[in-house]
Amino acid sequence: MFKKKVIWISLIICFLIGVVVYASSIYNDVTTTIQTIHEPEIRKVSELRTTEVELVKKEPFSLLLLGVDEREGDKGRSDTMIVLTVNPTTNSTKMISIPRDTYTEIIGKDKLDKINHAYAFGGIEMSLDTIENLLNIPVDYILQVNMESFLEIVDIIGGVNVDNPIAFQEGGYTFNEGIIHLDGEQALTYVRMRKDDPQGDFGRQARQKQVLQAILKEGATVNNLWKYKEFLASIQENIRTNMTFEQMIDIQKGYKNALNQIETLSFEKGEGTRIDGIWYYVMDEQELNNVTLQLKKHLEIE
Repeated sequence: MFKKKVIWISLIICFLIGVVVYASSIYNDVTTTIQTIHEPEIRKVSELRTTEVELVKKEPFSLLLLGVDEREGDKGRSDTMIVLTVNPTTNSTKMISIPRDTYTEIIGKDKLDKINHAYAFGGIEMSLDTIENLLNIPVDYILQVNMESFLEIVDIIGGVNVDNPIAFQEGGYTFNEGIIHLDGEQALTYVRMRKDDPQGDFGRQARQKQVLQAILKEGATVNNLWKYKEFLASIQENIRTNMTFEQMIDIQKGYKNALNQIETLSFEKGEGTRIDGIWYYVMDEQELNNVTLQLKKHLEIE
């Protein structure tokens, strides 16, 4: 379903940089937005690397897409965790989505818990450390997206169309099977449902990718490019990253072909189980090790 484009990084890099090419007069608006979402205090080099990745030399890099569901009175949890490894030599990108209920060690908390709780305990840094520990690869860059507020962009572009694989009801809405049109509120409800999905959390992850892909497609149309100020305002409010404007330009220049060739890896052999009455997803160790080996090879790490 999702092997053609990267979602969030394409939305940020291809839209922000591409729109500069489209209309150079908005360059200052774009650079101001990037400066606003840039978080320089987020670590620059992973402890699993000896030196920082040099994008100008087209070295392979990894990126964590962290979708945080922040609600009033709640710091939020990272309900969407997607790791990408990008290799410009092979012109390919590998993508793995981590189930939010994965039972693993929370680095810095000295306990085993659901991986999405790492963000609630220690924010971006603890999420980075915990995901690195699980996959045993360095995570070079991060894009944190506020999922609830970010979906306001759906209303900016006039809604999105998605192909719904199963009919269901959720939050007072009826979602029929087939092609349906969603506004922002409906899109948020659509991506949150998982209890009635036969694939559970995996089905929810697929719907999130589906909606974000539709946002990218609609946002790139000529009609919506004229709304760039609204796009940039939403991005400023809802996205944080440790990438600089210069690094985004380097990625756009040197990694464009790789970002258009996606291989989706998956965790399918784990099991759901209850520990002390709480439901967790326990990884299959052999499958986890296999994913780690593939990602390391793709990053050209011994």
